Amino acid sequence: MQRLLNQVADAVQGVRAGQSLNELLARCPAELRPGTQALSFHVLRHLGGAEAVRKLLAPKAPPAKVDALLLSALALLWPVAEPAYADHTVVDQAVSAMRKRSGQSAGFLNAVLRRFLREREALVAQAGRDPAAAFNHPAWWLKRLQADWPEQWQAILAANNRQPPMSLRVHAGRGSAEDYLKRLAEAGLAGRALGPRATQAVVLDRPAPVSQLPGFAQGDVSVQDVAAQLAAPLLLADRAGLPPLPAKPRLLDACSAPGGKTSHLLELSPAAELLALDADADRLARVKDNLARLSQQAELKAADGRQTEAWWDGRPFDAILLDAPCSASGIVRRHPDVRWLRRAGDIAQLAAIQSELLDALWPLLKPGGRLVYATCSVFRAEGQDQVDAFLQRHPDARAVPVDGFTGHLLPLADNEDQPGGPSTIDGFFYALLTKQP
Repeated sequence: MQRLLNQVADAVQGVRAGQSLNELLARCPAELRPGTQALSFHVLRHLGGAEAVRKLLAPKAPPAKVDALLLSALALLWPVAEPAYADHTVVDQAVSAMRKRSGQSAGFLNAVLRRFLREREALVAQAGRDPAAAFNHPAWWLKRLQADWPEQWQAILAANNRQPPMSLRVHAGRGSAEDYLKRLAEAGLAGRALGPRATQAVVLDRPAPVSQLPGFAQGDVSVQDVAAQLAAPLLLADRAGLPPLPAKPRLLDACSAPGGKTSHLLELSPAAELLALDADADRLARVKDNLARLSQQAELKAADGRQTEAWWDGRPFDAILLDAPCSASGIVRRHPDVRWLRRAGDIAQLAAIQSELLDALWPLLKPGGRLVYATCSVFRAEGQDQVDAFLQRHPDARAVPVDGFTGHLLPLADNEDQPGGPSTIDGFFYALLTKQP
């Protein structure tokens, strides 16, 4: 376990220095990666509390390398219903790990952890007076949520700290969700179909490696959150009052990586001429891999969607999906590092990029065409406020409300009217915009 703890501490140290957990896990030895990810997720979900307690026990912060392991151990000792390890195991292995990490600090770590165990109840209660520790989110994040969602902010934060379900999208051309449930049962896996809005969605009772999913390698199923599965049908389905799309529509997926929504568009419209764009060439490679697994074809270009002169051939699009760069504040339960990586000033900067993308892509849309604007954010600045401002700037744009699809979708257990039912969706925002002929 000591090797694992040092890997976790490296990950926590990297996140606190501003590095993405995904990038850090990629450097982890393959045999330790699953365990490192699981424990890192736990630590990051309790990091606010661990930091507050460490300040009580050791007001002068130790060196970053030492602090990361100390915080990891404190988070693993945090009182939870089902701890990953017994208390004595965490202390013993953390001290052993520290001897290899920074030998002179092993005694210090041992003393702090043992004091925490002796006074745990009182220390946790004292730390909980700090909202950032009580909710395990930065103070600025709490204030923004309180302003945006005064009735739901605590429930959103609680949802962020729970483990997410594993959701699948059954290939629309290769069977129904009900058919795939039978294949799962034969493989010893259980789940449930969601419908009616997310008709191809299946939520597993327990997460499973993709190697255990029947037909995954052949493209029969993909891993995709239920909320993300709403993008393609929202863009492509016939809607009252909207001109129908051509039989072979010209589509743009403007920020396509990693390709889940790209492949879903092609599942629902196999004859489409689709351009998948992304500013990050490395991430665009993941789109290529996803399409290859599903035996799909699209044109891929690494380019900034705002710089249309560099990539657009002048032919307008029938429909555009803009899944814009955002804070990822709606998918914190899947990416618990996000809350610690973001800064308060990031939201205005991201909103400016979103606005620039909308303005740049709108002229590329045919009259009568449609654009779906999406973000995996619960912040209004990246959702409804963004769309309201866009409509003010573009008199030829009209928002088309679609019940259960458009607006802010919140990851709340009591939102049974949302697609997928209780606790099955991440936080998302969708708007369907049409260009007046």
